[in-house]
Amino acid sequence: MEKAPGSLVLRVRATPFFCMLLLCLLYTVDFGFNETRLSDQWENQTQLEATGFACDSKIRTDVCVSTRPVRIDTLTMKLYASFSQGMPQASRTIHPYAMKDDRSLMNTSVTAVQILPGNITLSSPCQYTHNVTAVIFSSGGYARNIFHEFNEVIIPLFLTSRHFQSRLQFIVTDFRDEFFAKYKKILSHLSSYEVIKVFTPALNGSMHCFPGAVVGLHYHDHLAISNTTVPKGYSMLDFKQFLRESYNLKKQDLSQMEKPVLVLISRTKSRMFLNEDEVLTMMRALGFTVVVAKRKTLTHLDKVAEMLNPCSVLVGAHGAGLTNEVFLSEGAVVVQVVGLGLDWASENYFGVPARGMGLNYVDYKIEAEESSLISLYGRDHPVIVDPASLYLQGYDVGRAVYLKRQNFNIDVVRFRETLVKALGLLGRSAAETPF
Repeated sequence: MEKAPGSLVLRVRATPFFCMLLLCLLYTVDFGFNETRLSDQWENQTQLEATGFACDSKIRTDVCVSTRPVRIDTLTMKLYASFSQGMPQASRTIHPYAMKDDRSLMNTSVTAVQILPGNITLSSPCQYTHNVTAVIFSSGGYARNIFHEFNEVIIPLFLTSRHFQSRLQFIVTDFRDEFFAKYKKILSHLSSYEVIKVFTPALNGSMHCFPGAVVGLHYHDHLAISNTTVPKGYSMLDFKQFLRESYNLKKQDLSQMEKPVLVLISRTKSRMFLNEDEVLTMMRALGFTVVVAKRKTLTHLDKVAEMLNPCSVLVGAHGAGLTNEVFLSEGAVVVQVVGLGLDWASENYFGVPARGMGLNYVDYKIEAEESSLISLYGRDHPVIVDPASLYLQGYDVGRAVYLKRQNFNIDVVRFRETLVKALGLLGRSAAETPF
């Protein structure tokens, strides 16, 4: 089942090799201490070394680590670990997907992993024996949308497993072939071993034995990595470099680009530009080489990565397609068209992350006359003048209006000013060609 032989072997006896590996595993666990609680820091580290088990619990995710041998039943997703019987939090149930605060989602779309203490020699015998650490996560939840795939799976997976330097094996619950096909280059760059696929509902299973395991993935923030939050030392610039290596992208910044290339994310269902042709004419008149990225193109990450690596400016309405800003070279500009009622989501889901990726960010906020909602509700309706009142009725109420029913008739003259600003951030000026 494994693609590569040899690799890490964890042993309980305290060899120098084991100690070095233990430090690596400690790196993945945040015990929630600060400088005023150094005794807790030492106590928890000692506990992990002594018992072979520790967990980190945050609002969005749980992560548990066993540094001692485990047996994993892929039919029931029960993990049997040989840590001390009497230690607190030994027996736990984890949903290994970075949105644990959404209990409904966890209970319906993410398979739980049950961690059980005990003598693993008394459990079923090993059918497969592995010599690297297992990392267990789910590709369920909302992972059918590129924003959620990167936000809750891919970036957390990088955070949790990158330091193993590919010497680990993934066990993926709620496995979907389309997810694996889409992210194969990323998964294979993080692990040199074949993915163990666990389907839901499970039709069959087997007992896998590992020298250690990590259950769950670390999460920092929306499309973001904080280099001050455990695991420390990584940043979104490191993640972007990892993506360049995964997709063999040549450009790291815009210094070698001659003519500015603008990629427009073209939407066809909601938040679409009703006068897209007029907008495209204006963009070309400014001197941009314009590439229109349609939905079909955006489903193939290889093509997306190749298209966006030399891109100078990425333009799109608020939506999952802007997640592709992760492929932009440093110094590129993201221009987000912010619809009515979408200010907070636009800034926090894509604006703040763009800045953390070494990108420039500009927003273009739609005025009431540019939104199709004005023709549906009228100029003085709360939908237009008081979006907050809709969200007070529940997120789904606001979502149904501002994300699902809204399109844009862009004021081309005003939008041109935003793109001239983007050119200025690139150190360029607009062409004089009229449109």
